[in-house]
Amino acid sequence: MNYQDLLKEVGGSSGNGKGTLVIRATERHPDHHLWNTRGTWWCHFTVHQPDYTAERIRVSLRTRSLEEARERRDELLNAWPLRKAS
Repeated sequence: MNYQDLLKEVGGSSGNGKGTLVIRATERHPDHHLWNTRGTWWCHFTVHQPDYTAERIRVSLRTRSLEEARERRDELLNAWPLRKAS
């Protein structure tokens, strides 16, 4: 599954019922949630479900460009209801 497939599944709606995303990204760490594997950027994050379980999401961003990976990560993370971790 790549980020486009996941965006279609989520639908880009904040009321999607897919759980709550908790992020810790800051301006000091602009590459948080990004991972480079053999030249391809991936996005890794955890979604917390209403039943107190969590699902780890790992999805290929299908790019070798860091700038494009950041844009795709942001698009993907913005598709979920968001709760910033303290």
